[in-house]
This record gives sequence, structure tokens and C-alpha cells, in this order.
Amino acid sequence: MRISEQQKPLNAGFGPKSEPSDILASVDLSGKKALVTGGYSGIGLETVRALVDAGVDVIAPARDKKRATEALSGIVPPDKIGEMDLSDLDSVRKFTEAFAASCGPLDIIIANAGVMACPEQRTAQGLEWQLGVNHFGHFVMITGLLDNLAAANGARIVALSSIGHRISGIRFDDMHFTNGDYEKWTSYGQSKTAKALLAVELDKRYGERGIRSFSVHPGGIFTPLQRHLPNEEMVVLGWTKEDGSPSDTAAQFFKTPTQGCTTSLFCATSSQLDGIGGVYCENADIATQVDADSKEPAGVRPWAVDQGDAERLWAETEKTLAAL
Repeated sequence: MRISEQQKPLNAGFGPKSEPSDILASVDLSGKKALVTGGYSGIGLETVRALVDAGVDVIAPARDKKRATEALSGIVPPDKIGEMDLSDLDSVRKFTEAFAASCGPLDIIIANAGVMACPEQRTAQGLEWQLGVNHFGHFVMITGLLDNLAAANGARIVALSSIGHRISGIRFDDMHFTNGDYEKWTSYGQSKTAKALLAVELDKRYGERGIRSFSVHPGGIFTPLQRHLPNEEMVVLGWTKEDGSPSDTAAQFFKTPTQGCTTSLFCATSSQLDGIGGVYCENADIATQVDADSKEPAGVRPWAVDQGDAERLWAETEKTLAAL
């Protein structure tokens, strides 16, 4: 496995419970433009709020424009909320083509939207749902906006991965669960590894055009992301008690939604990351790369930052898209 030498902590000066104000205190974002997917719920909403408060012009595409407009009322004007369904690549292309033609230079993309541990289903194009939404939809959107990003002369792409990447690397022999039984957590883990590998390969291909890319584990947070999980399953996972309240572990270590957006903001804005890219980050710093069988609760497993796997996933993604 080939892992970037940059995959090591900077000792950036922040921590697990840092707030957006800590990250953005000395950052000048006036005149910047950002696109945030999933920006009307959970940590995505807090990401948008923090960027807008810092003076950023934020666009928040959404599958449910009505719901997004209500959630973002007073934060993002309705004309900045476009319609885009990541589970339908035709919808992604329609939004991306129109946005690319009108937005001019784009400074930041935060690929925040995602689904977790869903029952088996397929996207509009027949892709496995979690990989289709979390990886393929964002791949098509981001690659359609590369010229806009390059025009910003210093753009950042932030792809939301997860500690869930440790569940599974990329199942190159059966990425879409067509030849065997579906397992929702394996699917989720693969999709989050894919987000990390997307950042690796984006940075390799486009870093010289001034586009630097990062993947992020936001931390444990209670958000609508858990909507597919019954409380009984979250009890087994150690997240909640039988009455639905947070477990003692969750109460101690889980973050608030505002704290959960800080690593995304760090990667999108920090000058400490100038000249760096393709790395997996957590707790507002670059994560430590750990062994595949590590029992440590933090750090990135090698398959999520492997440059060879990143190249292979990019090629397989293009091959799949060409065949649709």
C-alpha cells in the first residue's frame, strides 16, 4: 500500500470539542463562495450557518427544496437552494451543468450529504444506494465543477468520510452487492472508504490546478443520519440506553452538531493545510494512519488512504458511469 507521507497530525491546536468560532476566528472568508451538500440538516446545517456567519456566499443544493428552504430560512436565501437528488445522476448533472455555467469561481465544496445503514435499495440508475448516494453522486457533481474550482486559484474540496470506513474497504469484486447478500453496515463502510479515496485521487489529479482535497471523520454525533436505525440496534452499538437517551459513552464522547462540523471547516479554510492534500482528518487535525487491525478508537485504516486503491476506484467509477 502506498500512503502519503502527509498523513500525520499537525498538532493544529484544536480538539474534539472545538467549536466553529475557534476554527474560523482568524480566517478571512470575505468574497468566498461555497457549495455544501446536505446543508439543511445535522452537521451540514451547522456547516452552512458557520460559513454564512463568516461572510461566505453559500449554495446548498437539496433533494427536498421545500424542506431545505424552511430549515435554512434566515440563513440562506431561497435562490441559493438548488434542486439536486444525489440518488439520481440525471438530477446531479442537471444541477451541476446549470450551476457551473452561472457560478463563476468556486472556492469550497463540502460533500457533506450522506446516508447510513439503509435497507437494500437502488438508485435511479440501479447503483447500490449507499455507494450511489455517498460516492457516485458526489463524484459526478465534483468532476462537473472542476473548472470552477480551478478558477478560484486555491479551492478546497472536503469529502465527509467516517470512522465507519474501518468496516470495509472497497469491494472491487462486487461493489454493488449484485452477487451476494446485502449487508447494510458493510455497504456503509465501503461508501465511507470511497469518500476518503475520492479525496486522495482528486488531490493527486488536480492539486497542481490549485484544488486541494481532504476527507473528514466528523465524530460521533446524533443527527438524522441515524433515521434508519431502531433504538434496539443503537443500544447494541453502545450509542443509547434502552429508553432512547444517550449512553454514558455517547454522553461523554459524542459531539454536538456544531462541534461535528469543525473538522470540515478546518479542512476547508485553515492555512495550516496549505500545500497539503489527499489526507484523512479528524478532530480538526490530520489523523494518524494506523494498522489495519488497530484497536485504537481514532486514526485512519490504510485502505482508506491507499493511493493504488484510489486510482482503481476512480477507474471503476468512470467505467461504471460510462456503462449507464
